[in-house]
Parts: sequence; structure tokens; C-alpha cells
Amino acid sequence: MESALKQRIQDELKTALRGGDEARKTVLRLLVAQIKNAEVEARTDGRGGVLSDSDVLALVRREIKQHEESLLEAQNAGREDLVAQQQAELDVLKEFLPKQLSREEIVALAKQVIQELNATSPKQHGQVMKALQPKVKDIADGKLVNEVVRELLG
Repeated sequence: MESALKQRIQDELKTALRGGDEARKTVLRLLVAQIKNAEVEARTDGRGGVLSDSDVLALVRREIKQHEESLLEAQNAGREDLVAQQQAELDVLKEFLPKQLSREEIVALAKQVIQELNATSPKQHGQVMKALQPKVKDIADGKLVNEVVRELLG
């Protein structure tokens, strides 16, 4: 079964090609190429060459991380032209992430898990994170979740 996220990316690329948006075309072409490479790799691994939405999402996240690093390097080098380009491409990539939980929503979920586990000390941080991770996977920043759990247990 074809990934819905992959199809959405391909549709957005077609729209960008018609619209002439250069930054959007560049980043979406790169993303489609990454997806195709991953499909070829999946075929050779015996997975049939089919990527799930979570596989495609992982590729999007990897691209976001690379663009964030490039953005930081451009800022440190004082290259405003590259900063603007990287930021534009980063904004396009972030459109494909699922809606992220707010800090308040993460706090509420973390409190619920802490209560379920009767966790009271920072030593139980690992247990809480292990129970909380499946609930927030793909919809919350891991660093933020970790920070919230540390605050609540600390």
C-alpha cells in the first residue's frame, strides 16, 4: 500500500512545478529522491520496496535536522542569503510533520503516566519515558518530553 504522506509530497511537488516556486520545488524534489532511494533500499532488504507513512516521516525528520544544521552554520557564517534559503526550505519540510503537542499537552500526558506508575523520584525517569514515548511518538519533540518529565520528577 502506498504511503499517504508520500502521495501528498508528490502532489505538492506537482503543484510547485506548476506554480514556479523555486525553493519549494528544490526541497520537494530532494525529498522525493530520498523516498525513492529508501524504496530501492527497502527492496534490497526484502521489505518489498514499500515505505509506510512512518518511514517517510522519518525521512522528512532527517531532512529537517540537516536543514536546521545548515541554517545554524549559515547564521554563524553571517550568510544571510543562505539563511533565508535554508529557512524557506525548512518551512516547506515542516508542513509534512503531524501537528505537534503543546508543552501543556505534554505536561498533562506526563502527569497521567507518572500517576499511573506512582513515580515519585528522578530515578524513575527511564520508566516514565518508556511508558510515555509510545503516546507521544511523532507528535511531540523528544527533547521537550524529556525536559517536562525531568521537571515533574525533579
